[in-house]
Amino acid sequence: MAGIYIHIPFCKSRCLYCDFFSTVQLDRRTEYVDALLKEITARKDETGEPIRTIYLGGGTPSMLDSIDIFRILRTAGTEGVEEITMEVNPGDVNEQYLREIKQCGVNRLSIGVQSFKDHLLKAIGRRHTATQAIDAVRTAQKVGFDNISIDLMYALPSQTLPHLDADLSLALKLGVQHISTYGLIYEEGTALTQMRDKGEIEPIDEDKENEMYDLICKRFKEAGFVHYEVSNFALPGFEAKHNSSYWDGTPYIGVGAGAHSYKGNMRSWNPKKLNSYINGIENRTLIRTREYLSETDFYNERIMLGLRTNKGILASDVDVRIGHEVVTRMTDEYQLLRLTEDGRLVATQKGLHVLNRIIEDLMI
Repeated sequence: MAGIYIHIPFCKSRCLYCDFFSTVQLDRRTEYVDALLKEITARKDETGEPIRTIYLGGGTPSMLDSIDIFRILRTAGTEGVEEITMEVNPGDVNEQYLREIKQCGVNRLSIGVQSFKDHLLKAIGRRHTATQAIDAVRTAQKVGFDNISIDLMYALPSQTLPHLDADLSLALKLGVQHISTYGLIYEEGTALTQMRDKGEIEPIDEDKENEMYDLICKRFKEAGFVHYEVSNFALPGFEAKHNSSYWDGTPYIGVGAGAHSYKGNMRSWNPKKLNSYINGIENRTLIRTREYLSETDFYNERIMLGLRTNKGILASDVDVRIGHEVVTRMTDEYQLLRLTEDGRLVATQKGLHVLNRIIEDLMI
């Protein structure tokens, strides 16, 4: 089985924290979609495996008209596809639009809520309001979406533990099936990082961020959600199939400007510039950058991706390459990892706080 990721880079405005490839050149949407259709047609069969999942991400896919979503999915082919996810911005969608994209084949929504506090949304440059976020979820449920994910962020400037707790309570009250939570990262070159460097905002300290993360894990566990990946929680059976392919080595095709692909020992990606992508597709001169993974690369990726999930990694892999004494220290002495009955290493709650350091220590 395989997946297709389709990147839609258009945004009305850029969020202050975002470092994904995006553009506000909304007048170029038609020519971009035309290029997308050509790339999808040329590449959709290149993995040699049936497509199981399709994911429309961005940017803001809901900046496209529903007819464009129809054209994209018709070209990709939806027969036999189990999960078709589309990211939407709460301020863009209404009942008619949601009905139309559902008719196009979208069966899973990822709604970029981030917070239900207007002052926090404003602080990170989001253009929707808390009321719009609530309405978007309820309207999606009204039109028949029964697999809805929402994104929440924590460690935002001026965010308190009570702010976060209220967001978690409202998220659970809305009755969604999946919740992704992301601690704010100050990425190089973003507007928010520049504001931090100028002293205009003060980041949340590490202890408070860990406290927030522990609260998230506790609240969602009590509500019956499975913590199946560091940032992702789902009711049983609603784990994201497409996103899981990134963590378990399933091949996927990435189409669109800046999109990444993976198959076997090769990764490739499209240029991040709109002109380079569109012109490259039109003129059949698009150059995708490629890299080939060595055996060491494979091991390191298994460590990096596997430890992010509740499935963990094989202890025997670490024993052979790093040494059993390292495993013993991390499990028995430091209690950062736990050894399961089937011989896998999984991060403990304490370990999740320092996961990046654990991964670095286990890599070669």
